[in-house]
Amino acid sequence: MRRLFPVTDETAAQDFGGTEEGGSGAAGTGAAGGPGGAAGADAHVNREWTLAELAAAYAYPVPEPGAPRPWLRANMVSSLDGAAQHEGHSQPISSAADMRIFGTLRALADVVVVGAETVRQEGYRPARARAEFAGARTAAGQGPAPAIAVVTASLELDFSLPLFTSPLVPTLVLTGAAAAPDRVAAAEKAGARVVVAGEGMGVEPARAVRALAELGHTRLLTEGGPRLLGQLIAAEVLDELCLTVSPTLTAGDAQRIAGGPSVAVPRRFGLVSLLEEDGFLFGRYRRS
Repeated sequence: MRRLFPVTDETAAQDFGGTEEGGSGAAGTGAAGGPGGAAGADAHVNREWTLAELAAAYAYPVPEPGAPRPWLRANMVSSLDGAAQHEGHSQPISSAADMRIFGTLRALADVVVVGAETVRQEGYRPARARAEFAGARTAAGQGPAPAIAVVTASLELDFSLPLFTSPLVPTLVLTGAAAAPDRVAAAEKAGARVVVAGEGMGVEPARAVRALAELGHTRLLTEGGPRLLGQLIAAEVLDELCLTVSPTLTAGDAQRIAGGPSVAVPRRFGLVSLLEEDGFLFGRYRRS
């Protein structure tokens, strides 16, 4: 994996230990002490980046003294022609390197926020504990794995799935105060923790972020889907976007990474870093 632009976040030197088997070979370049471990821009090492290097490149900002401010990042993948999925799934436009970054971002997060439709389409399972990140998560005061938080108005979910029956940490269900009582009871019976984050049937994004922070989850990651990401963008609660641009063309009528009503004025995000492997671009953008 080759770094094309430097990470500007001062937290990039944060150390996370461990390596992971699998993935494709990659070359690393960068300034001395940074990801890739190169002594200069012309030094190239033909090897795969370690998970420690990826974790350093994607580290969350160091929290301010006092009550830490929640930080919400999204991780999405898009084809060259703007498709977020192919035939309803993101896997066909993904890659081994994309999945390594996907796993790293999860390992850095306190909670993964995801829409109910994505849970159904992608067959979501509980986040797993990973030995490579165990020490770093303990040092950061985190549990063995991030919680999954499902955003849903109807609570029409299969509560017999492992996501609800056998997670390492209880799955959260974010819903509105007007949610059907019988569905709330079914979620709680399955072991989920129901969090009210809206006055009506639906979830209010800003309130959801606050509710998660009140539970101690300040390092937030959302994996969509497009409808949820669009709502987060419109509510101006998204701090960062990690976007994989897949060197594929799909045509068809697949959704973009974000859907729903357009914002009144486009929000500008600044480039933090850009990585490349096998034609895939891995960009990290922060709200300006």
